[in-house]
Amino acid sequence: MSLVPAFTSSQIPIQQLSSPAQTPPKLHNLGLKSSHYSHENGSLDASTASWTSSIAYYCKNGSLPKAVSEFNRMRLSGVEPNHITFVTLLSGCANFPSHGLYLGPSVHGYCRKLGLDFNDVMVGTALIGMYSKFGKLGISRMVFDHLVIRNKVTWNTLINGYMRDGEFEMAINLFDEMSDRDAVSWTVLIDGFLKKGKFEEALECFQEMQRSGVAPDFVTIISVLSAVSNLGTLGLGLWLHRFVLMHDLKDNMRVNNTLIDMYCRCGSVELARQVFDSMARRSLVSWNSIIVGLAVNAHAEAALKYFKDMQIDGFIPDGVSYTGSLTACSHAGLVNEGLELFDKMTQLHKITPTVEHYGCIVDLYSRAGRLKEALLVIQNMPMKPNKIMLGSLLAACRACNDVDLAENLMKYIYDLDPKGDSNYVMLSNIYAATGSWHGASKVRKKMKAFGVLKKPGISSIEINGVVNDFVSGDKSHVDADRIYAVLEWLTYELTVSEHILEDHNMELLRFD
Repeated sequence: MSLVPAFTSSQIPIQQLSSPAQTPPKLHNLGLKSSHYSHENGSLDASTASWTSSIAYYCKNGSLPKAVSEFNRMRLSGVEPNHITFVTLLSGCANFPSHGLYLGPSVHGYCRKLGLDFNDVMVGTALIGMYSKFGKLGISRMVFDHLVIRNKVTWNTLINGYMRDGEFEMAINLFDEMSDRDAVSWTVLIDGFLKKGKFEEALECFQEMQRSGVAPDFVTIISVLSAVSNLGTLGLGLWLHRFVLMHDLKDNMRVNNTLIDMYCRCGSVELARQVFDSMARRSLVSWNSIIVGLAVNAHAEAALKYFKDMQIDGFIPDGVSYTGSLTACSHAGLVNEGLELFDKMTQLHKITPTVEHYGCIVDLYSRAGRLKEALLVIQNMPMKPNKIMLGSLLAACRACNDVDLAENLMKYIYDLDPKGDSNYVMLSNIYAATGSWHGASKVRKKMKAFGVLKKPGISSIEINGVVNDFVSGDKSHVDADRIYAVLEWLTYELTVSEHILEDHNMELLRFD
């Protein structure tokens, strides 16, 4: 059976790229006439290397039309491209798909004429990576199936493409076919689940990796810690921290930054501070992690102290640093200090405020009960508000029983998130709290008209590294019978205790 793919260069359309800075290079001048390619010398010709280096410079900067022009000049000068030249061009196409989507297939056509797409593992792998980034996994798989030689990078590249596209079953099936899986192969799966929000699957994959005897590297640990952060499985996080200490990763800055973030998101602020304080070297990310982590856990004073210490240590705060410090001011009710920080951010450090920064100012005013000023920020900022910002102000309206402002906010909310249930429920509760049952009924009718259903709240608890989720009235948990039996017993015990307490109080009254 022939190993030649089902497509040929003549079937791949030759497109043209346009560049505002120069005359668009004609892609049919890519040297599509036959050329003789060989690895015989086993080393790169000096002129080929210099041309390839020049092409790589343009590819790295996203100037693909200039890279094409340079490739054309290379061909016209009589210098033959080699596999590194093609890998460079294909990688550039993959990283900058706006131009690469049209250039890539033409480069593929050239490779096909030379037989590189199925005879050279580096070119074949680059093609797989490029097409997978374009979302054309069918072509990626075709190149993979026809490659004469594959290495681990080839397998991992296609698995990563499937994971990126959410084709989990295809990725796992391909992974199971691998005869030699290393830490990178496992990390591709774990990170793929993580990026798609499949945190429990990521942890299950890590447990399988442990059982298989493959030792994780620091990239694996970072991915797993991120999954732990999102699930709040502190027990597993502590185990991973112990693993880090035992395997000489304690001085890895990226691992420590992720540990700080994990502990803060699990609510263990003191452990996060211990990690930070023990770091031999720190980056701006390290400082930002501890500042933001402390701020969101309502340790405002400590967060602001670290913000000052960071600058004393020679670091210039960025947008994330200011998000953390502004959040701290919001939690501590430091309105004037927060406004001063916002001014410093824009005037001193010339940082353009994002929606997150404006959200912090809205929250700052909302918590202080200055609702009209918060609304003015929303009305005057240069971008549309997000759900978090509106929810923050709506919650403040509920605390202050400000129905008029809440109604004004709902105009934004209807446009932004017409299907979101939480804000409708909050507005209904605001009406109910002020005795406006007609208003509450109106909100419920609007929810019904829009097809908005109230989502049930979920409670979760971690036991032995496993997160157990519970929904009100739900009995689908595997241990539901035992759980409800314990609840009935606790209810009985509380009832008995209440009767005993009442009898005791009656005795005291009689004694008085």
